[in-house]
Amino acid sequence: MRKPEQELTEIKSMMERSTRFLSLSGLAGVLAGIYALFGAGIAWYWIYFPDSSFSQGAQKMSGKELMNNLLVLALVVLILAVGSAYLLSRKKSQKNSHKFWSPASKRFLLALFIPVMAGGLFSFGLIHQSYFNMIAPTTLIFYGLGLINASHFTLGEIRNLGIGQLIWGLIAAFFPQFGLICWAMGFGVLHVIYGSMMYYKYDR
Repeated sequence: MRKPEQELTEIKSMMERSTRFLSLSGLAGVLAGIYALFGAGIAWYWIYFPDSSFSQGAQKMSGKELMNNLLVLALVVLILAVGSAYLLSRKKSQKNSHKFWSPASKRFLLALFIPVMAGGLFSFGLIHQSYFNMIAPTTLIFYGLGLINASHFTLGEIRNLGIGQLIWGLIAAFFPQFGLICWAMGFGVLHVIYGSMMYYKYDR
């Protein structure tokens, strides 16, 4: 005969699975951070060291060409990060016998992507107006807001990750000359740190 404490624990677990997306992969966060750091490193050389052998002719690019290349680079990093998150989180849900596409996962994605999409569109507006130095703080701040918003429907660590993104975004807004460094710290280093924490706490 099961103890009342065990039954309460099972009921709590069932309720949590129905309201929270618990299949978010910590390893996906680590990979997203690595992708972002590589992307930031390439962008750093293109912008600040166009004459280096690594940049391979970036000094011949016009400002418009450089911006187009940076947008393509950002898109590649985004696709890799989202793709890794989808595949690894789906694998985790199958391992734990959880339903991947559930009301909880849909609420999580909606809460995350509304601010992120708004930030992306706002960033294109900044590019159109040639406010390039505000793109890094904008993407960090809107992403941080999205994470905080989505943290109500997933693991609690996501809220702290969102707060960290907000902080780096605000620093970048006041010190735009360090925007790329702040972007690398937020999207790169913080993702690696919190992804590692989540992996060792939930995934192993």
